[in-house]
Amino acid sequence: GAPTPARRLLPACGSSSRISNGGKSSMITRHPLGRHDLTIKRKDMVLEIGSGHNPMYRSDVIADKYMQDNTHRCGEILIYPHQQFIKADGELLPFGEKAFDYVICNQVLEHAENPEQFIAEIVRVGKRGYIETPSMLGELMFPKESHKWVILLVDNKLVFYEKSRMPGNYRNNYGEVFLNYLPYQSLPFKMLYVSEPNLMLNRIEWEGDFECLVNPENDYYSRFFTQKWDREMTMKIFPPRRGITEIRRTLRASYYLIREKLVQKFRKRPEPLTVSEYLAGLRNRPHAPAPHRTRIEDGDK
Repeated sequence: GAPTPARRLLPACGSSSRISNGGKSSMITRHPLGRHDLTIKRKDMVLEIGSGHNPMYRSDVIADKYMQDNTHRCGEILIYPHQQFIKADGELLPFGEKAFDYVICNQVLEHAENPEQFIAEIVRVGKRGYIETPSMLGELMFPKESHKWVILLVDNKLVFYEKSRMPGNYRNNYGEVFLNYLPYQSLPFKMLYVSEPNLMLNRIEWEGDFECLVNPENDYYSRFFTQKWDREMTMKIFPPRRGITEIRRTLRASYYLIREKLVQKFRKRPEPLTVSEYLAGLRNRPHAPAPHRTRIEDGDK
């Protein structure tokens, strides 16, 4: 049968929004060091939304809204040969309830027209997942015109504030320094980038659901976007840690970077395909069954 149509859930802007999960345990479970530090199980069915030019090899299904328009990404869509591609809007996903064990949404929500609806769809179709966005500092250091939102993690809530309402200069782009140069030339910078997961990027793994706020009117949240930070606000976002905790974080980050480097050097994988190549391959095997389709369509049972 056809995939179960997605529901539209539109919580009021400016209010805290929690997407219901039927009373099951729901939370942000951890802050990964990066995309290669995710708790994906071997048999998990994985959806990736808006992967663009940089899909994760572990993803089974790729969903993207814009097949030809690269305004919101740095290059054309790429798809690995084992993956299934589906043209879909993240705010209205064509999958059943809990169709996927894990959903990846990497560097996408800052572009969304309605992030609350987008998140509602993510937690509707997925049981667990990973979300990564630029943080407020990251957006200041390497802003993109296509980014609509500045995002900060406050009290385990993803707080979205419209960039057009922000004070300060969000036009000067230092991405060449902080994205394209220092991560590849400076080990201390790379260590900082990884050991402080929410400094320049918000990185969260969630299970069940989590809370978000959009353009909060409450001064407790809006002050982080509109006022000068004092020490109390700084410690709210970056709580002080014991020395032993700092040592453990540094060792964990070191292990992660070494493992990532070794995997990149020694793991051999097929080259990804462009959308044109992927579609041409489908046309050349018209009778081949679409991978994973049964699992996707039956995911709400």
